[in-house]
Amino acid sequence: MNITKINTLGGLKKSGYQSKSIKDELRENLISKMMSKETVFKGVHGYENTVIPELERAILSRHNINLLGLRGQAKTRLARLMINLLDEYIPVVQGSEINDDPLNPISRFAIEAIREKGDETPIYWLHRQERFAEKLATPDVTVADIIGDVDPIKAANLKLSYADDRVIHYGMIPRANRCIFVINELPDLQARIQVALFNILQEGDIQIRGFKLRLPLDMQFIFTANPEDYTNRGSIVTPLKDRIGSQILTHYPEDIETAKIITQQEAKSIQKDFIQVPELAKDLLEQIVFEARESEYIDAKSGVSARLSISAFENLLSTAERRSILAGDDETMIRLNDFDGIIPSITGKVELVYEGEQEGAQVVAENLIKKAIKSLFPTYFPEIKKLEKATEESPYDDIVSWFFNADEDFELLDDYSEKAYILELDKITPLNKFLSKYQPNMNPDDAYFVKEFLLWGLVEFKKLSKYRFAEGTQFKDPYGNFMDGL
Repeated sequence: MNITKINTLGGLKKSGYQSKSIKDELRENLISKMMSKETVFKGVHGYENTVIPELERAILSRHNINLLGLRGQAKTRLARLMINLLDEYIPVVQGSEINDDPLNPISRFAIEAIREKGDETPIYWLHRQERFAEKLATPDVTVADIIGDVDPIKAANLKLSYADDRVIHYGMIPRANRCIFVINELPDLQARIQVALFNILQEGDIQIRGFKLRLPLDMQFIFTANPEDYTNRGSIVTPLKDRIGSQILTHYPEDIETAKIITQQEAKSIQKDFIQVPELAKDLLEQIVFEARESEYIDAKSGVSARLSISAFENLLSTAERRSILAGDDETMIRLNDFDGIIPSITGKVELVYEGEQEGAQVVAENLIKKAIKSLFPTYFPEIKKLEKATEESPYDDIVSWFFNADEDFELLDDYSEKAYILELDKITPLNKFLSKYQPNMNPDDAYFVKEFLLWGLVEFKKLSKYRFAEGTQFKDPYGNFMDGL
């Protein structure tokens, strides 16, 4: 029998339906999924051995939860995914403002309706997708917003005295009874509003304008907070922290592979069919974000969100798309010069410290790209020592010699067509021999990006010099600029 076809209290009783609290629902459904080896938090990567086990332990303990971490660490996503641990449908008394359980009513309306109509009391079924409420904590949030207030219009329409509790207009929390309720950025909530949550979390009663209502609300609270908020804007008052069962620390991806999975999953791009993105380009993009998190110019307490790499990847594809449209190419591959197009994504998403402001956001972003190239270079090619003897042979000697003996400057213009770009790189004849020796298993389709990456890397290790001008980039041997000066 389809239980959702039952529409009266009497029918619900005959079906043998058993009420349970939302925390028991989450706990029992989690146990069921764990026993069947089902992935509970799909689409969340890098937390398999850290955050998710802690979150599962908190659910098993029937705790209210505080997710503490820097921005862009999937805190809200984790909270929303908990919906999947709820029963698909639950019964509710028809007309109840606070999702009253027909077998365990708590509001005056539901209690009186059941007393009056008995087993004929109409019910409806609430789907789990409707059992999620979310509030961003902002300084203008009031007790009336989240708990409730006296409604004079209701009192006038129903001709009720202000002493009658039916004049109360319930706020967001009572209306989310039997639901998951998320308060984002909890420290931003004024201390007096946080105090209003004490009794709801512990004693199960609410106080509104002199009314003290015994409303044992059945809720799963999830709070999110940023450690930065504790010092910059506000704090979580101690008695409230004491009433939150589990505080779970989130973190950024710990390796490039995990970061790539997240970026590819989240990036919204429609250009993927005709733009080839080498794996090295994806690695480089993520390494830029890792460099940003370690940069002395960027405020580490503020964090560098995973949204940076997502936005940067979308900008990278759009830069290649724009270039290919202007050049008339039907297909193209990512080039290193395209990484200039991600700079707006970086400058808009990092908080600079004083020294960073002095350098300038543009310079900091450009330096992050250079540092990322320098960091990745040794994982693909032979190490370049800081100090080398003049007589010591280097694997890069043939490439550097080519630039030294070149009759004209080597330039990669931004508006080169795909054909012109390939022809230009093919001029550097030692590159093919070098790649076949040190990257024999490389995807042939990625060869030209890898060649360009090699040139940029040699610049960072002072084997070549690079000059950026309005139309593109010029590469020379390291003494080229000095000779030009003479």
